[in-house]
Amino acid sequence: MFIDELNWKILKCLQQNARMSNAEIGRRVGITSPAVSERIKKLEDAEIIQGYTTFVSPLEVGYQFKALITLRAFMGMLKPFLEKVKSYDEVVNCYRITGNENIVMEVVLKNQRHLEAFIDQLIIFGETKTQIVLSHVIKYSEVKPVK
Repeated sequence: MFIDELNWKILKCLQQNARMSNAEIGRRVGITSPAVSERIKKLEDAEIIQGYTTFVSPLEVGYQFKALITLRAFMGMLKPFLEKVKSYDEVVNCYRITGNENIVMEVVLKNQRHLEAFIDQLIIFGETKTQIVLSHVIKYSEVKPVK
């Protein structure tokens, strides 16, 4: 699907606030609410818009910190890990990557003991490295048009 300038403006509005009304988007981009609705539906059908999400603050719901954990899977352990990782409540994002490690996970943890217990679950699958996240530099940046 071709994404024209108007669709990019609609996508920008939705990325800034997915709950923005079609009427408000229409005012910002210069078209009617029904036209916005039709364009959004087409973007959803083309899977350009893949869903709408609420971001929850881990700190405000009881997690003390966030960490990035990489895993270098042992021989024959990558596939079992790829199934198991889906069951870990701590994992909020997981990527299969290139390089020396196979996996990078973003996890939320209650405390250091929780981190230790979580790593103990991972080490049967491979070698781990952990980095504690201090702060976000860029958070949920919007996808912009390809130049």
